[in-house]
Amino acid sequence: MRLLLVEDSPRLAELLGETVREAGWRMDAVMTIADAELVLALREHDLVLLDLGLPDGNGIDLLRRIRRDYKDLPVLIISARGSIEERIEGLDAGADDYLVKPFHHKEFLARCRAMLRRAPTALQPVLEAGHLRYDPATAELSCNDEPLSLAPRERALIELLLRDAGRVVLKRKLEQALSEFGEEVSHNALELAVSRLRKKLVPFETGIDLVTVRGVGYMVQALS
Repeated sequence: MRLLLVEDSPRLAELLGETVREAGWRMDAVMTIADAELVLALREHDLVLLDLGLPDGNGIDLLRRIRRDYKDLPVLIISARGSIEERIEGLDAGADDYLVKPFHHKEFLARCRAMLRRAPTALQPVLEAGHLRYDPATAELSCNDEPLSLAPRERALIELLLRDAGRVVLKRKLEQALSEFGEEVSHNALELAVSRLRKKLVPFETGIDLVTVRGVGYMVQALS
């Protein structure tokens, strides 16, 4: 799951980024409407987190364009504008939910989970290979029904590999998918994530092999 945060407070963006990644999701963060429109055109997202007071305009205008061009993309407004009239305006403009700042991170995550459950991506099947099972909607990975604890990047990596289980996933594709806006994942960072993922899987009877195709990419292969 990839989220887009449109928020002009660097501190809040940093805090929400940590919360989102710990939940097992990836996040692109931008500060302006112009950057938001650029990232929306370049990447698919599962949820938009939208502030309203942005440096280059009113977030409501961006919301209306999102509703016009990305009809099924859920939008959660996060704003200090908390009057009943402002909340009604945001919801009538097309937001799926409205959260007034300041808010508790647990409520924020609960609202995100609720919206992701209703989103078209929530209909994606649970990913399975060998004895591994990954639920994209909840970012939960288990082996023989035993939960596996992974760091955010490792969790995102196993999701990407399980989506193409049995096929080689190119290094460049993985690097692009794991990258966030303005922060590219390097070859070394990808190799480190793969190494750490392998070590985390060692104690479990996963029934899979994480194969390196040298110079090309990686593959999750079920053991016969």
